[in-house]
Amino acid sequence: MEFLDNFNYKDILTISLILFAVIDILGSVPIILDIRAKAGHIDARQATLVSGMIMFIFLFVGNQILKLIGIDLASFSIAGSIVIFLIGLEMILNRDIFKSHDDPRTSTIVPIAFPLIAGAGTLTTLLSLRAEYALENIVVSVLINLTVIFIVLHFIPKIEKILGEGGIAVLRRVFGIILLSIAIKLFSKNLSMLFI
Repeated sequence: MEFLDNFNYKDILTISLILFAVIDILGSVPIILDIRAKAGHIDARQATLVSGMIMFIFLFVGNQILKLIGIDLASFSIAGSIVIFLIGLEMILNRDIFKSHDDPRTSTIVPIAFPLIAGAGTLTTLLSLRAEYALENIVVSVLINLTVIFIVLHFIPKIEKILGEGGIAVLRRVFGIILLSIAIKLFSKNLSMLFI
């Protein structure tokens, strides 16, 4: 079968590691804990399914969608960087910028599924990978990453118990600064692309 002929385990490993680094679900644990504290609950299955759906839609028709609505990749990335910047500010200053909702499903989708997991960085990376690797290998790699995401989200209560309140407070500020740095880097990189 031609479908199976395109599978390359080395490529799958490479793509999986690239996506794992970009999504950085382990690095997002303090943010997820913060959102969970506000919302009271995070639906691991829903967050995984929604982020997976966004990633697969973008993988197959991302360029066409952006062209259809007249948005270029740089503008899309800048919008994502602003949301990431605001989340980082929340974590450092311990202030609520995003209002918490009574319905935890809202917090599960925004900002966890998007832009935290399936954010501008992840989506633009998928488009870049699509140009270099076979589609089958990218699909398998996305599924591997979604499995890791589900496991981390599912065990968030246990991770919270292990870290304790003091550990969470320290991690929130450290990762808040990291998020601000990522947002600024993403913003400046894509801002220069707008004027090329």
